[in-house]
Amino acid sequence: MTPHVLMVAAENDALPGGKVGGIGDVLRDLPPALAELGCRVTVVTPAYGRLADLRQLRHLAVLEVAFRGQRSSVEAVEVAGKEQLPQVRHIVFDHADFSPCGRGVIYCNDPPERPFATDASKYALFNAAVAEAMKQGCLGDINVVHLHDWHAAIVLLLRKCHPAYRKLRPLRCVYTLHNLALQGVRPLRGDPSALESWFPGLRYPKALVADPRWPDCINPMAVGIRLADAVHTVSPSYCDEILRPSDVAGAGYYGGEGLEADLVVARAEGRLHGFLNGCDYPDPLAPVPQWSSLLELMRTENLRWAAARAQVGGAHFVAHVRLGELNTKRPPIILSSVGRVTAQKVRLLAESASDGRPALEGVLDAIGDDALLVMLGSGDPALEQFLATMSARRRNLLFLCGYSDALSQALYGAGDLFLMPSSFEPCGISQMLAMRAGQPCLVHLVGGLKDTVKPGINGFGFDGKSLVQQADGLLDALADALALRANHPRRWSTIRKAAARARFLWRSNAENCLNLLYRAG
Repeated sequence: MTPHVLMVAAENDALPGGKVGGIGDVLRDLPPALAELGCRVTVVTPAYGRLADLRQLRHLAVLEVAFRGQRSSVEAVEVAGKEQLPQVRHIVFDHADFSPCGRGVIYCNDPPERPFATDASKYALFNAAVAEAMKQGCLGDINVVHLHDWHAAIVLLLRKCHPAYRKLRPLRCVYTLHNLALQGVRPLRGDPSALESWFPGLRYPKALVADPRWPDCINPMAVGIRLADAVHTVSPSYCDEILRPSDVAGAGYYGGEGLEADLVVARAEGRLHGFLNGCDYPDPLAPVPQWSSLLELMRTENLRWAAARAQVGGAHFVAHVRLGELNTKRPPIILSSVGRVTAQKVRLLAESASDGRPALEGVLDAIGDDALLVMLGSGDPALEQFLATMSARRRNLLFLCGYSDALSQALYGAGDLFLMPSSFEPCGISQMLAMRAGQPCLVHLVGGLKDTVKPGINGFGFDGKSLVQQADGLLDALADALALRANHPRRWSTIRKAAARARFLWRSNAENCLNLLYRAG
């Protein structure tokens, strides 16, 4: 019997404004792939105050949810997705506390002394509403619950420990780890954003919820790993990497982020599985943009980002100057990089190679003054400043501080070599999108990058046991790629075509979900 799957997540790109990162892609693309295999899928996310932006609203229920010692009324509303399929439903839960940082804002930025405080409370209420909706049966005859990342893990705790939700225990619950670097850790008590503040009177074994490093805190990610019937990571190599301790300061590798002992137990119990996310392959693909069109798009988007602020930011001003210096003749080689500006994604570029200079400096020297490295993304202010400062010094670096789906797609098609030196990568989608467009990738051979990019076959890669070795490896691999392109055009063309032919299908992912996660035994 094919199941009716309830997916619970913070993001869903099947709805307008529903995406920040890769979770949104998965919740957009996996449900239709499961539907092709005969499943019914219901996707539930918070509304984030965006009900007015959604279409074909159908009221389902008002849920009276026990939270913070009182009753909170949460409305469940069925809405239309971007692609309407009879076997896929999209439901949002609406409450004022789901948009504490403004209408449409998915994740809040809390101060360092109170990490995750706002979001943890928001998602605790959301999880309680999901449990209540399942108990009342207003989501249908669910028989598999698929929870995504720390934002959805409290459902498992309520199922296990809350007497009101005992009837949920027979449901098979599976849990996907999208990124172990974010775990949603909060205190057990003594704070408005704490487990015992959310659910006063809840009786729970401390060992079931406690963070291994901070035993007086709840770790939702650990709860998910400990209580799920099956645990899933989004690539096979990442599944292996997270079983080892992290060594962030030394070698720059990110392992189990403190949860490796729980993950080892899950592996020993046969509950831990790793398989790749997928990628969509439309036919035909969008045409490769002409240089003049790409240049105009970059100028337009940079001006739009600059105009969104009362004062023009330094990164936007530097980009405006650099864009003004580019003429109608396309650079002889364009390196591209699309992704969030975070330590995970770009830290290695700021690290020193063996010559004492940042690796990014070596990249820019290697490509030469006539070439161009275009980096699109935003995120960590210190890393944004590093890239803006480097762009102000070097004319062959264009840092576009923002995000645009149209511009990212144009860069995937227009670039000659895609740069993705992530310190760790649970799966990665950017490399798949670049490969799909026929752009070979140069990647750090970790996680999903290792599982998708094969050096010398469809791309290029590097590794290293220390940060210096990784920086040197990046520069060596870049030198090899540039030499191959210049001196062996036939072989370069073969690699480029192999990248374009590579397929990472959502159907395969859906089959793995059915066979490895959803079916017991």
